[in-house]
Amino acid sequence: MSADARQRFVQVDPASLASDLELLAAIGQDFAASAAMGETLANAVRQIMQYMQTEAASIFLLDPAGHTLSCVACAGPVQIEGLSIAAGQGIVGRAVASRCVQMVRDVAADGGFSGAVDALTGFRTRSILCAPLQIKGEMLGALEVINRHSDDGLFDENDRQLLQALAGMVSLAVHNARMAEALVEQERMRRELDLAREIQRGLLPQPIDGVPVHGLNVPANEVSGDFFDYFPVADGRVLWGIGDVSGKGMNAALLMAKTIALLRCLGKRESDPARLLAQLNDEIAETARLGMFVTMIAGIYEPASGTIALANAGHQPALWRRGDGSYAEIDGGGPPLGVLSGVEYATQRIALEDGRLYLYTDGVTEGRTAQGTMLELSGLQTLLERHPGSPQEQLEAVAAALTHPGRRLHDDLTLMVLG
Repeated sequence: MSADARQRFVQVDPASLASDLELLAAIGQDFAASAAMGETLANAVRQIMQYMQTEAASIFLLDPAGHTLSCVACAGPVQIEGLSIAAGQGIVGRAVASRCVQMVRDVAADGGFSGAVDALTGFRTRSILCAPLQIKGEMLGALEVINRHSDDGLFDENDRQLLQALAGMVSLAVHNARMAEALVEQERMRRELDLAREIQRGLLPQPIDGVPVHGLNVPANEVSGDFFDYFPVADGRVLWGIGDVSGKGMNAALLMAKTIALLRCLGKRESDPARLLAQLNDEIAETARLGMFVTMIAGIYEPASGTIALANAGHQPALWRRGDGSYAEIDGGGPPLGVLSGVEYATQRIALEDGRLYLYTDGVTEGRTAQGTMLELSGLQTLLERHPGSPQEQLEAVAAALTHPGRRLHDDLTLMVLG
């Protein structure tokens, strides 16, 4: 029988096996009981070094990109915690690359050994046993012990098997710790998104008694890039606006909040919609980032006379339902807000009389019905005619036609009705 074969069938001492199992159980309990993974790994590596009677031990973890191995815990005469090496460097790198335990009895005779760490620390490495850390095919790093305290200073097959078992436990502990960290981060982000959603809801206007202006917003995600707003100004008039911020997510939500704040501030001093949009455009263009912009319609509504003055900055045309039941789009807008400063917009005026003015974002006309077809403008008009009740009932009917249980919205839905 060859030396390798004799090594594979080495006889195990029952007392030694019991002691090994006690070590595995003790380290496993530490991993299960502690959430402080850094401290737990440090304790484990000290126990491994002492039990295996080695001069040093360390745990290296692979960075997410797979380029660098960094020491996160060590024990021995030299502290190398924080030391980083290239992923393919030395015996540790070879264990990671090969996904196999590396047992090097004489590093001087091993061409793969890198003496860079020894040169840096003054430590002298003679023999190495290194096991890869991996779980479900994912490579995490390596567990390494150095320089066996024994008559010959060499590691044997029992050492290899024990270190491999310990590496499995360390791998599971690292994996579980990362999963726990990810869950904590997800929960933190969820709480922040919940708070952002509540803040956004607080920015939307509340109904005003006696003012025939109504709005509705249904976010596609946790936060919305759509908005609408209205508030009374001088002489019983109502300033209103509806808009859609380019993009999605928190960046769009922040620009949405900024636009509403500017609308509230500037709208109390400027009553002409075209000049108001020009001022909004200059303010947004001054600080716009990442190519973001805002499409918007803003206007002044005089409930007493039923007249509306409005200006459009790259938004979907307003939809006017006349008193005789016919529809007309009010187009003629300028570019979106934030693209280029110094833009001029045009104000248009209509008399509602017995009609209503509908304003919406593209999430409405591009929304999907229960049959999976796009609603489009014709479908919106059909819904409005099918539900000729109050403005609020019409808004809710449109939203109900485009929201379906178990199906995420493609885009935010935002509608307003005047009159």
